[in-house]
Amino acid sequence: MNEFNKNLPYGATPIDRNESKQLIPHHLQNLSELNEFEQKNILKAQIWLISCKKKDFLTDTFLLKLHKKMFDEVWKWAGKYRLSNKNIGGEWQNVPLEVKKLLDNVRYWQDNNIYPIDEIAVRLHHKLVFIHPFSNGNGRHARLYCDTFLKLNSQTPFTWGKMSYTSQSTRKEYIEALRCADNKDYTKLLKFVKS
Repeated sequence: MNEFNKNLPYGATPIDRNESKQLIPHHLQNLSELNEFEQKNILKAQIWLISCKKKDFLTDTFLLKLHKKMFDEVWKWAGKYRLSNKNIGGEWQNVPLEVKKLLDNVRYWQDNNIYPIDEIAVRLHHKLVFIHPFSNGNGRHARLYCDTFLKLNSQTPFTWGKMSYTSQSTRKEYIEALRCADNKDYTKLLKFVKS
């Protein structure tokens, strides 16, 4: 399983030994094969999103279910909050409370027109990545979750800098924009998601 942590893309979260033991397809040999298998699972989740009822979108139940749909054929821990600390995010024990606070904030921002919808989506994305609720797949989950939020609000999904999992320069630009947002400057992230 250590092969999956070799040559990780810039800023990617390593998979720890306990998490790696919960890989479902045992035939995968390297990160490239894992990424390909995960991408097939994510495509199924995107199809599910088209037909699912989204009335409870801003709930932890929906957030967890989306992650499960994205990775349920790959990881036994899909759709479950992480149980260890990572190179990003706070203490794992605080994840459920932090997610609840974020979703409450998003509802408040939206109900009271605090920010335009695209800025709410960017703030939602940033904070989801910052909380890092899952063992892995946080960026991909947060991007799909935010694109769904935009669609539910009759907005066009973001281009996300036309992100490619293999483009190191695009990932660096994305992570730099996220770090600026850590300091409450959302300018670069707002620009990146639309470029």
